Amino acid sequence: MKKLLLGLLCLLLGMGQAFSGELKPYAGAATPALQLKDLNGKTHDLKDYRGKVVMVQFWASYCPPCIKEMPSMVRLEQKLKGKPFVILAVNMGETDKEVKDFLAKVKTDFTILMDNDGKALADWKVFVAPSTFLVDAKGVIRYTLQGGAEWDAPEYVAKITALINTK
Repeated sequence: MKKLLLGLLCLLLGMGQAFSGELKPYAGAATPALQLKDLNGKTHDLKDYRGKVVMVQFWASYCPPCIKEMPSMVRLEQKLKGKPFVILAVNMGETDKEVKDFLAKVKTDFTILMDNDGKALADWKVFVAPSTFLVDAKGVIRYTLQGGAEWDAPEYVAKITALINTK
């Protein structure tokens, strides 16, 4: 049922919104904890990425805007190669097999984390897929975007680069 509701949200979002969303300053509470395993069983803790700007992106393989933006995330990562920047793509409740099957078709180099029980989804108050948060080098969420984006577009690269250059 949860997958059906998220799928409908993704579909409605994809139909009702232009693909290029707007990064908005984050006005929520403090940055929630994020401790999840990747597809190899290694635990990743957001705290371990201090000193880097982190894109935390919640996605699902059945979400059309999520699928559409993945190639631009790969290109963004390439544009920022060598800089203190990392992408943590949090899958929303799918099985390891579903995600691995998807990744066999859509190649990514960034870290895929598994939110099997939906705890991170709840903690981060994610109601739309995709939902993206940009976390600064001190571990503070600075921007958020709900919906899909062409992440390698100049305006996004400029915002992320400004965060990287903020001391």
